[in-house]
Amino acid sequence: MSTPFEISERLIDELVALSPLFATTLGAPGHDADWDDLSPDGEAAKADLARAVCAALEQHLAHPDPIQRLAAHVVTEYAGYVVDDYEGLHHLRALAHTSSPFQPFRDIFELVDHTDPAAAADAARRLRKIGTPLLGYRQTLARGLDVGEVASRRQVESVLAQAERLVGPSSPWHSLEQGSPIPTEVAQAIETAKSEMAGFAGFLAVEYLPQARSEDGVGRDRYERAARAFLGMEVQPEEMYDWGWGEIDRLTAEMRSVAAEIDPSLDLAGVIRRLETDTTIAVDSPNELVEFVADRQRQAIEDLEGSHFDLADEFRDVTVAIAPPGGALGAYYRDPSEDFTRPGGIYYSLGDQQTFPLYQEVSTAYHEGFPGHHLQISTAMAARERLSRAQRVLIWYSGYGEGWALYVERLMQELGYLERPEWVFGMLASHIFRAARVVTDIGLHLGFEIPAGAPLFPGDRWDFRRATRFMTEIGLQPPDYARSEVIRYLGWPGQAISYKIGEREILRLREAERRRLSHRFDLKDFHERVLGSGDMGLELLGRVVAGDFDS
Repeated sequence: MSTPFEISERLIDELVALSPLFATTLGAPGHDADWDDLSPDGEAAKADLARAVCAALEQHLAHPDPIQRLAAHVVTEYAGYVVDDYEGLHHLRALAHTSSPFQPFRDIFELVDHTDPAAAADAARRLRKIGTPLLGYRQTLARGLDVGEVASRRQVESVLAQAERLVGPSSPWHSLEQGSPIPTEVAQAIETAKSEMAGFAGFLAVEYLPQARSEDGVGRDRYERAARAFLGMEVQPEEMYDWGWGEIDRLTAEMRSVAAEIDPSLDLAGVIRRLETDTTIAVDSPNELVEFVADRQRQAIEDLEGSHFDLADEFRDVTVAIAPPGGALGAYYRDPSEDFTRPGGIYYSLGDQQTFPLYQEVSTAYHEGFPGHHLQISTAMAARERLSRAQRVLIWYSGYGEGWALYVERLMQELGYLERPEWVFGMLASHIFRAARVVTDIGLHLGFEIPAGAPLFPGDRWDFRRATRFMTEIGLQPPDYARSEVIRYLGWPGQAISYKIGEREILRLREAERRRLSHRFDLKDFHERVLGSGDMGLELLGRVVAGDFDS
């Protein structure tokens, strides 16, 4: 009889065969020239695999070995959400501004070193084959049209604009030609891909867009299903909505207090303007930003390794680099390959910007790198004896992953690494942004009323215009970015709340353990239990921290 670890191993092997894009992400060789099957049959095959995994693991949920038992619970829960997603017909309307089957057509090429001859040849072959997955995707979306499962107009317009950029003269695909050992072959493949993508864009514009939903929100049933899958816990929208407003009030008061330390003569908006223009806390080039962040990472690792966190040799160093052009602006973490030959690290997509205020970059570096996503993801990937392969390289809950990274921002303040009030203010700006996401996301999708005491639009109902202004004035984002954010929330229901709700749950677990253990509580041990158990749903994480899988 197979163990949960063996079932997990087979799951990854079968997923690699079903999803060449996942194989590329994993660093598995031999698949970098191929695409996923995005047709209805391809989507059904992935759901069938998830059902088979659930069935195979059912008998192991009471396994006598706690490591194997935890693996059974974690993988079963995750596979169950995959099945629920499929049975909820999400794949038939999976067309979205930020996260849908469309974005990998652009983003997958960031993972390969195209200055390497073999990798460049694979990239060219993958581009030439792009018509097949685009046709399958089109067939799946067309089936959605037939049964009334259709994306909203705003999401379709966004994807259409992204497709048109891919076929235009500034296509991100052209970055593949830079430094390529086979530039002519790559250029020809890009033209083939552009032609196929133009056909897909035509389908969106002519056939799909006229039938797109006019409503932006998805309603309670779809919202709660989606949010449960991101969090791995039951969702109580009204409670979370009210809590989000309380967080906004709390963080606003805290920001005002810190702002007074920076300049008591200015209000919040004035302090932000000062921090955005103060050349003494800014750098003047992308390379200087990389050096600043890399220095903060090196110092944190040197200080905290051993005393607060344990690091394996594979991930002691954090890559900090500028991302290839063409992606969404901002900082993000790129996972290492499974064997760590492609290291993980922080990447900055900067556009044409040359001057960078630093007040928000300190907490962002800890969020994306060490001890945030880099420590979290690399710790799990290296834990081959404790965690199943599926948990190490596949399973991801935003509530756990983004919750940990946001928790780390506050933790680094507690540990003294936000040593200037400007850095603290930047961290608080990050947190009020995530709190604003909670009320905006829930309010938009469920049609909630804005409370009477709200700083904007009291007593009104949420709509796109109000949400965009709210994310600008309360979430502290530039207007264009705020607009993009709101479109993201509308196309990715439930994900935006996962940062703050995940942080809340980790803080709640920490406080519960502190009360339970009293003077025996050890912060390093708590972090080891959270990180060492790998990514999982927040409800299951609570059971792990409480010791349910210790014996």
